[in-house]
Amino acid sequence: MPSTAPILVEKTKLERPPLTIHYLGDRVLRQSCKRVSRVDDKVRQLAREMLQSMYSSDGIGLAAPQVGMAKQMLVVDCNLDDPTTPPLILINPKIKRFSRDIALGQEGCLSIPGVYLDVKRPAAIEVIYKDERGRPQTRAFTGLAARAIQHEMDHLEGIMFVDRVENEIELTQELAKHGFSYKTVRRIKKAR
Repeated sequence: MPSTAPILVEKTKLERPPLTIHYLGDRVLRQSCKRVSRVDDKVRQLAREMLQSMYSSDGIGLAAPQVGMAKQMLVVDCNLDDPTTPPLILINPKIKRFSRDIALGQEGCLSIPGVYLDVKRPAAIEVIYKDERGRPQTRAFTGLAARAIQHEMDHLEGIMFVDRVENEIELTQELAKHGFSYKTVRRIKKAR
């Protein structure tokens, strides 16, 4: 019988996080992910370990392919300073609606440490997904949460945020400065 308790993970850094985060250039980050067929204890354990690894790296989002799992699953927590706010766990997420308003905002990625660049994305989205209990959900997001979810959902299709950066000169310089190759970028010109 599935657990009905929400997944609670202490929002602290672990000396040894349970999962290893893969970096830009690793082939696993460019794969399309498979749908999760059954939300069970293994999936909930993966979510728990993803959260622990995300918190340990000071992140607000992490997608399964970033830890070597080609599954349509991501975790997001935009309230790191509030231990009472539960994180979001999105399984098999799909964006149902995008706003017409486009917002420019700085993004970074745990798979490209140190690189922060501006990316255009829809300002608001509506997402359908399954939660950690396997229940279907539909929810609207705006601001940082909308941006983080879109960023993480890109990972599920093998897309990295650097693929969406429009300023090619700044992108090339930032990647080089942090030891990443521009050759690993797959340019995408539009916000959606």
